[in-house]
Amino acid sequence: MRWIERVWYQQPWYQWPSILILMPLTALFWLISKVRRWAFSTGLKSSVKVSAPVIIVGNISVGGNGKTPLVVHLAQFLHTNGYRPGVLSRGYGGNSSDYPCAVTSNSQPSEVGDEPVLMRHRIQCPMVVDPNRGRGAQCLVEEHDCDVIICDDGLQHYALQRDIEIVVMDAKRRTGNHFLLPSGPLRESTARLQEVDFVVVNGQDAHSGEWLMSLAPGELVNLNNPTQHLALSELEDPVIAAAGIGHPERFYTLLEQHKVKLKSCLSFVDHHAFQASDLPKERVLMTEKDAVKCRAFAHDDWWYLPVDANLDSEFEQQLLMKLRNVK
Repeated sequence: MRWIERVWYQQPWYQWPSILILMPLTALFWLISKVRRWAFSTGLKSSVKVSAPVIIVGNISVGGNGKTPLVVHLAQFLHTNGYRPGVLSRGYGGNSSDYPCAVTSNSQPSEVGDEPVLMRHRIQCPMVVDPNRGRGAQCLVEEHDCDVIICDDGLQHYALQRDIEIVVMDAKRRTGNHFLLPSGPLRESTARLQEVDFVVVNGQDAHSGEWLMSLAPGELVNLNNPTQHLALSELEDPVIAAAGIGHPERFYTLLEQHKVKLKSCLSFVDHHAFQASDLPKERVLMTEKDAVKCRAFAHDDWWYLPVDANLDSEFEQQLLMKLRNVK
């Protein structure tokens, strides 16, 4: 864990003198954020309103919180209920030569980002990446005939008007030391949680008014031979786990909860561009997000663990109700 994350999440903030040094920058961040949002709310800065309802799945903190499994779940759920959803992503880590960029089965992480490639393998609905989310949303409506847009991240991207806001929060980290960046992990203050439609807690111990989401692991999938599966219960010897996600410890904890013995853990920064030399030529377990970047040079004994989001059916029904009431 980086020292800044220890400041944000582990120790009482007053034990870290660096917090005091960073406070002027935090005050500046707060001021800029307030002025920016005020400019959008008053019309001084323009925003895009598309003809289809827009669902934002985002967070108020930096780092991994579990948005991607929820986006996949929502896309599948809405399709099952007769909608034509489209998924919009910024495409972090990708560098397409042209936007909006449709995500296809042949898209590469270097082009559209790792998370869109992961989602493309899971869902069949139209998917577009575009740093200009208003333009991307219009593309999904006009060119792909989508009747609801699910925006992966973008809670603070007020240039795209939204109808439903869902915040995903990690159950263990929650809001850390409660400070805004860079003194803390927050992009917006905790007061923002009172304004959104749903707060989804990934893990356990959801508070009153929050919705619990758990991640259910499937069978391990071999990177070189996706038809080859392996149950976690079949792992007897200690293995190496690797993760280049926002909160790698969540992946390791999930494995340990299912009685997997870990020989060592290799942690990388979120969206890490893996190379063959990063991982040993022996059995390695990784996340599905990391696997999309390792297939080209995968060892025969590298495996990824797919996970599915589980949510209360009452959450799903309330979401449908809000969606039907969008004007």
